[in-house]
Amino acid sequence: MLKTQVYSETLPLMLYMHPVIDMTDDQFFEFCQINRDLRIERTAEGDLIIMAPAGGETSWRNSELVTALNIWAKEDGTGVVFDSSGGFILPNGATKSPDASWVKRERLAALTAEQKKKFLPLCPDFAIELRSPSDPLPVVKDKMQEYIANDLQLGWLIDPEEKRIYVYRPGKSVELLENPSEISGEPTLPGFVLDLELIWQVAF
Repeated sequence: MLKTQVYSETLPLMLYMHPVIDMTDDQFFEFCQINRDLRIERTAEGDLIIMAPAGGETSWRNSELVTALNIWAKEDGTGVVFDSSGGFILPNGATKSPDASWVKRERLAALTAEQKKKFLPLCPDFAIELRSPSDPLPVVKDKMQEYIANDLQLGWLIDPEEKRIYVYRPGKSVELLENPSEISGEPTLPGFVLDLELIWQVAF
């Protein structure tokens, strides 16, 4: 029997705050702590984006991504991996949470102990966004472009149902890979190669 995947796209809930309410970075962090059941991001204008929890397949794929990246990072030693619950305050003021990300240790060393306890005030060097069946592709693409505009060095938008990867680099056109078996993180992540068979085929 032929199995056909049907995307059911839904826009995330947007709560418009500006100019009525403008939270500081610390206030937004505390707001997220008292609403821990919600996945919340913030736009550069200060509006809030409420996203639905991930489904089982997306959650499993995301754990595979983080695990593979973390195994490489521990051997490489030059950076630190963060999962989808980690928040980053971008230079433009937006607060985003990539599905998986990596930051050079030398950049993290410049942060204070207090800064490390809250959303990190920087853009990751590398970020992955994993498209779930409910994510409109233009919305996720816009998010990737925002990362690049805020100093991301390498970004992967992975669309598992279509088996496509969109590769983002500063100053370069977006590269589309159709059904690749693997993808390299060179030169940003020296030696990191992601086996995409771990992502394309759900193992449960």
